[in-house]
Amino acid sequence: MMTPAPSADFSPAISNYRFTDPSFLTEALTHRSYVNERRESGRKHNERLEFLGDAVLSLIMSDYLARRYPELSEGALSKLKARLVSEAPLANAARRMDLGARLKLGRGEELSNGRDKASLLADAFEAVIAAVYLDGGLDASRSFTIEALTDELRRIDVRQEKPGSDDYKTRFQEWCQKRHELLPRYVVVSETGPDHHRFFEVEVHVNDEVLGIGRGHSKKEAEQEAAQRALEHVER
Repeated sequence: MMTPAPSADFSPAISNYRFTDPSFLTEALTHRSYVNERRESGRKHNERLEFLGDAVLSLIMSDYLARRYPELSEGALSKLKARLVSEAPLANAARRMDLGARLKLGRGEELSNGRDKASLLADAFEAVIAAVYLDGGLDASRSFTIEALTDELRRIDVRQEKPGSDDYKTRFQEWCQKRHELLPRYVVVSETGPDHHRFFEVEVHVNDEVLGIGRGHSKKEAEQEAAQRALEHVER
């Protein structure tokens, strides 16, 4: 069943931030496909805000990491930032905020499951960061962004305390061998996008049960995320 598009009068709040000017949020959640199908005068899509949000996000994360880990080299900080601002964590943050349900999409994107496309969600998340920045300033956008990425920032803390702890496949394999005396099985359930920008979705199975789903631009990245989700599931 196709998810109905959100109404124009949706709440001007997102996460714990309430917009003074809701038009910023409306623009951030409006995809180009929605505008192209309607040709409404004055209607804006979110690519302008996505461009700005990318820069604001980079500044916020650079500042956060430099303050949080003063002992790390420039190269190590750059690697941490690249991991944080990549598509998968941004899309996951967008999913936690249920941005997909609030997007204004054209019919084509609706039919192709656009509300759960990682690239589309990551772009929308960056656009929302820019919207908060324009509406409330840098401090507001910093608070919003750090709260939205709390899970990802916490995982980086763990990695810094326990080097190698982000090898989720190895950790989950050890858990399976100890608990079930077998190895997990990874299954690619979808592969989309052009050859130069492939996107994979992978399930990890144990005893024919799906324990985790991961997404990424390589099978390895998707498998690591699937193993991470499986570990979170079994540890709960």
